[in-house]
Amino acid sequence: MGTTTEDSVTTTDTGLGTTASPGSGTGSTASPTTGAADLGLIHDVAERLMGAMTSVIEGKPDVVRTTVTVLFAGGHLLIEDVPGVGKTMLAKTLARSIDATVRRIQFTPDLLPSDVTGVSIFNQDARRFEFRPGAIFANVVVGDEINRASPKTQSALLESMEERQVTVDGTTYTLQAPFIVMATQNPIEMEGTYPLPEAQRDRFMARISMGYPAPSAELDLLETHGSSSPLDALTPVTDAETINRVVHAVSQVHASPAIRQYIVDLVTRSRSTTALRLGASPRAALHLLRASRAFAALEGRDHVIPDDVQVLAGPVLAHRLMPSSETQLARRTTAEVVTDLLRQVPVPPAAR
Repeated sequence: MGTTTEDSVTTTDTGLGTTASPGSGTGSTASPTTGAADLGLIHDVAERLMGAMTSVIEGKPDVVRTTVTVLFAGGHLLIEDVPGVGKTMLAKTLARSIDATVRRIQFTPDLLPSDVTGVSIFNQDARRFEFRPGAIFANVVVGDEINRASPKTQSALLESMEERQVTVDGTTYTLQAPFIVMATQNPIEMEGTYPLPEAQRDRFMARISMGYPAPSAELDLLETHGSSSPLDALTPVTDAETINRVVHAVSQVHASPAIRQYIVDLVTRSRSTTALRLGASPRAALHLLRASRAFAALEGRDHVIPDDVQVLAGPVLAHRLMPSSETQLARRTTAEVVTDLLRQVPVPPAAR
């Protein structure tokens, strides 16, 4: 059976209870717009997180930055690449950098949905059913090789990823904020993998690939990881409450009507192009806006500009799109189609 382990350095309440507003959690209430103090907080936390992560992940600053962007935007991250390039290490590094509850799920073909969500067990002494929470009840959930589990088990994540809650035997339990699922998967052509359902992929805010390191970075990796793992020495640089404050501050970053129209134009064009048989969903547009706000805040701005949208369009949109047969025959990727869409859609002025 698949295994679930807890890597947390803290023990906090799992947040079990009756239904509450999804994504609710503790944290300071920010002003209606992101001010200088909020930007300072975002920059400080981002620098500490990226500094800690780059001490373990060699030669991948863009991957680390995108990971922190997704965290600050309140989304989930899918890491897809061949085995051995550091997918799980990236997820574990982020988890170890935050003083919060962390669970790791090793997805295997015999993993059951109840292993993820939890199960009600009859207590003979009390003569009643008691809920035993599954591995999904944590602030940071690391799902290793998610596409090695059956589609039935994969679907156990759908409600929790979108609504930040779990329903078991008619009772709904709220997940504690912050909540992020960082899942790794191998390319679907590899042995023993199941393709993620479209609904599952659409719930991940972004998909990234690690790629092979440059020779110089790989040489440094042999030096630093050859005798011991830097992950063992990594200590938390922030906590769950601070991340909640950052996520709220990021949500207040200004996006002008022109920027919002630009995002709508991009996803609308994806639904009409002959290169795709399935375009971007409204959820994709919302995720692109949220991610763009987080990226703008990381750049020290209190407003989104078109460059933010363009940088994130590939990671946010490509994994949701389904290529047409012509595109597949031409051996073109959906990321290349997104690049074409960016060329076709007029760019608005960067006015606030």
